[in-house]
Amino acid sequence: MSNFSFARIRLIGAVVATLLFAAACGGGGGGGTNVADVGSGGTGYISGAAIKGPVGNAIITAYGVSGGQMGIQIGTAATDASGNFTMSIGSYAGPVMLQVSGGSYKDEATGIPMAMAPGDVMTAIMPTVASGANNSGIQVTPVTAMAQALAQHMVGGMTDANIATANAAMGNYFLVGDILHNQPMNPLTIASGTGASQDARNYGMTLAAMSQYAKTLNMSVSSAMVTAMMNDASDGVMDGKMGGSQISMTMGGMMGMGMMVSTAGTSGLATAMTAFMNSAANVSGLTAADMAGLMLKLNSSSGKI
Repeated sequence: MSNFSFARIRLIGAVVATLLFAAACGGGGGGGTNVADVGSGGTGYISGAAIKGPVGNAIITAYGVSGGQMGIQIGTAATDASGNFTMSIGSYAGPVMLQVSGGSYKDEATGIPMAMAPGDVMTAIMPTVASGANNSGIQVTPVTAMAQALAQHMVGGMTDANIATANAAMGNYFLVGDILHNQPMNPLTIASGTGASQDARNYGMTLAAMSQYAKTLNMSVSSAMVTAMMNDASDGVMDGKMGGSQISMTMGGMMGMGMMVSTAGTSGLATAMTAFMNSAANVSGLTAADMAGLMLKLNSSSGKI
């Protein structure tokens, strides 16, 4: 064999070895960054719960935010059966976007265990966290997901100022003081409303109303309603539209695809809340009278967040 052939063989071997080394070190296309590299050397943590009904065995992923947009992955964890999670984010400092996918929950209106549908996620957006800080009690819910969608579509994207504005706006819309830290009451737990704060009541019954609305539409998986509500909130007005275009939703049974009505996020939720409050599924001990303030607000809302 010629010296030229041996040289070619040595060159090919060197290239293969280089590629194998890069793969072993976590290299790859798409501009991704190895999570271990991002989180190394720090002691930062985020803990809390994923609630649409508690979402068990879900994957929750934390992303850094750069230039107002979702950036590199900085941590990941699985939720336990009660939806609780704890994850390390190493030495990261800055805004954080959390995303929950997969897992299953007990649907409030039907009482049926449901898996999160593929493509449906819940998110939350946190203002800048300090490097090495322990950020506990963070709730990831349909309401925090609506706030994240709103912040993302504001001018400048998910900046600290927009994050604070969006989280506060969704809290004001559903009469919850702090959507990131207030824990929603679970209306499927007997007497859960007894002694619960009004924030917790409003939060829990808002989630139940979304479930009830999905039941009214015969949705097979109520997580699709979360996606629709996120899209509706993204432009700052709950009117069944996203940027001027009507939102399509997957209905159940023979209904197929349908369009979200303009009152879905206003009087539609109020009506659904009343129906849930008066149903056998509600074992919280609360009555419609206990939720009169929120239902009145939703019924009279123009939809502006």
